Amino acid sequence: MGLNLDEQKAVERFRSAVVEPSMHSLVILDFWAEWCGPCKALSPVLEKVAADYADKGVILAKINVDEEQFIAAQFQVRSIPTVYALFQGQPVADLTNARSESQLKTTLDQLLAQLPIKPGGAPAQDIDPLLAMGEAALADGDGARAANIFAQVAEIAPDSAAALGGQVRALVQAGDLDAAQAVLDAAPANLVSDAEVHRAAAALELARGKPADDELAGLKARAQADPADMAAQLAYAEAAFAAGDRDNAADTLLAMIAADASWNDGAARAKLLQIFEAVGLEDAWVAATRRRLSLILFG
Repeated sequence: MGLNLDEQKAVERFRSAVVEPSMHSLVILDFWAEWCGPCKALSPVLEKVAADYADKGVILAKINVDEEQFIAAQFQVRSIPTVYALFQGQPVADLTNARSESQLKTTLDQLLAQLPIKPGGAPAQDIDPLLAMGEAALADGDGARAANIFAQVAEIAPDSAAALGGQVRALVQAGDLDAAQAVLDAAPANLVSDAEVHRAAAALELARGKPADDELAGLKARAQADPADMAAQLAYAEAAFAAGDRDNAADTLLAMIAADASWNDGAARAKLLQIFEAVGLEDAWVAATRRRLSLILFG
């Protein structure tokens, strides 16, 4: 983007201190300097109002124009104090002329009545488009990009099971199973039992059985050589799915169920259901395969 190293660092500091909090809060952004008398007079007013409105989702961020000249220039600050209200990274009001406590509170009340801010820092941004973007990247086979998207959504909405599960599944697709496990291990307690997290855990478990190409070929040969060898069929099905060949995995498991659904306490059906969970019960391939399973089980 043509930024030098100092400018890049300034942008990163601003993103962390202002943009990220603004994703779920209304940020009062105060541009000030040590030598500015009016700034010193206004500062206590801003701090008091921010404290009074903290439980309504309002926070105060201060930018020293001498230390952050690049950021001040981006906001075209020509005099100080300059005060803006930011939400989701965008200025939504110029508060510079609201110098008294009552003026500030009146303006904040108006903004809070219009913006989808939830007290306590709960995410207000609609994350559905971002989740859809992550799923699209997964469908395109770009696990690394999908993992990055889901990680960003998780930052915005840490209580989103869909974001957490998507990140794990994306890391699995990218082949980074250790990172996927780390994300899963760090899951908040309230998300552990969620269906999306279970789906991601199933995908990770199945992926751990991915064999080398020569090993997969050997498992396939043994399964084809003796269709009655249920253990060989199951081993091949597990390896095929882990290698990304879900069609052959499902065909093998369905054939096992048709031959002997009760073998090993229904191991073939249990594995197929685990695959369904890993892929996603709403997936069209899962729906079609479930119909095939129903025909075998119930005619």
